[in-house]
Amino acid sequence: MEANEALADALREAGLTQAELAEAVNAYLRSLGREGTVSDRTVRHWLTGKTRWPHPRQREALETVFGCAAEELGFAPPAARSDSTSTPEDPVRRRNFFTATTAAAAIPLVAARPHAVGTTDVIRLRSGLDALTALDASRGGHEALERAALAGAADALEKQKQAASQRIRQRLFAVAAEYTSTAAWSAVDAHQSERARRHLNRALYLAGMAKDSTAEMRVWNAHAMLARQQLRHTEAVDSGQAAQATAITRRDPLFASLAHARTGVGHANCGDRQAALRSLGHAQEALARAGLDEPRPSWIAFYGPAELLAVTAIVLGRIGDAAEAEAASHRALVAIPERFRRNRALATAQLALAQLHQHDIEQACASADTAFALMDGDPIPGRMRSRLGDFYRDLLTLAPDASAAREWGDRYRTEWSRA
Repeated sequence: MEANEALADALREAGLTQAELAEAVNAYLRSLGREGTVSDRTVRHWLTGKTRWPHPRQREALETVFGCAAEELGFAPPAARSDSTSTPEDPVRRRNFFTATTAAAAIPLVAARPHAVGTTDVIRLRSGLDALTALDASRGGHEALERAALAGAADALEKQKQAASQRIRQRLFAVAAEYTSTAAWSAVDAHQSERARRHLNRALYLAGMAKDSTAEMRVWNAHAMLARQQLRHTEAVDSGQAAQATAITRRDPLFASLAHARTGVGHANCGDRQAALRSLGHAQEALARAGLDEPRPSWIAFYGPAELLAVTAIVLGRIGDAAEAEAASHRALVAIPERFRRNRALATAQLALAQLHQHDIEQACASADTAFALMDGDPIPGRMRSRLGDFYRDLLTLAPDASAAREWGDRYRTEWSRA
């Protein structure tokens, strides 16, 4: 009997316990007017492989909960049976099921509480976070994204008042913390520092209510970046170290690597070369231990070897190693996936700074032009404007009379006038 690893992975990715999966399946069955009889034991049979092909309605419910086919969840029909015995799912019924979970009279997840909110609501709310994360990766922070994230947080907090259990309440607080952190991050990227700080303080409170160390770590990571923006470099180091102290960094070296990398930037901005390089070393060691394909929240999908190279370029540039910073930037740009358009543009701007500090004026201006081209069609996020502003200031200092500098200055002013 072989364990169903695909289902176990799906459970971990959704953040569900066995009892919560049973609850979600039963909720779907009841929405069809059927009795919900799935228990912890049923789910254990699925996970251990004792049950390889659940009943048709149970399969339909599982496909609804996880958004994929039963076969993708590790289930397989008996060899003597045809897939034709499976009842095809009615897409309208599935759509109506999800619509019903958002109505004022939600599907009863506990018989005694007809309006209780449960696991399916949590899953639906979490799926909205993924869409906002993808938008941020492409376009960067902006007010519409921030407003959408705050609306998601408000929805989660309203639903926690009707939660079916304390466990569900905590998970809804965690979702609210994630949405609020998304709003905060959007404000950081848009260079709206005061709004970002208010959102982060709120997100930290919600993460504490949720007892969710992953949400807490995300807040401290963003706090470190906000402190850098506000030139509070000691605070940035403290925030990076607070991120290192969260429980998730002890369980998952990928989060530990990000926390060390963020601390390294803070040390570099404080002028502490050795501490900055030491933090980078810790980040590299932790990343080498991390399983990059493990299920994690979508917000951290940006981080891995490519992003650590981009952070390394920033640290090396801050401590005066321009040639090494340029090399790290080139390696980062080879590795950063195309879908992270904003991050590619930021890394390109960092490359331009490294080239400029080596007095390669024409190449630096060409690289800075590429940063603008990467964001063509969308306004330049505030954080990127700041980095390109640093480039222009240094360009005027190092080569005020160069023709390439004058031409790039014209491009800079034109781009700044874009809405």
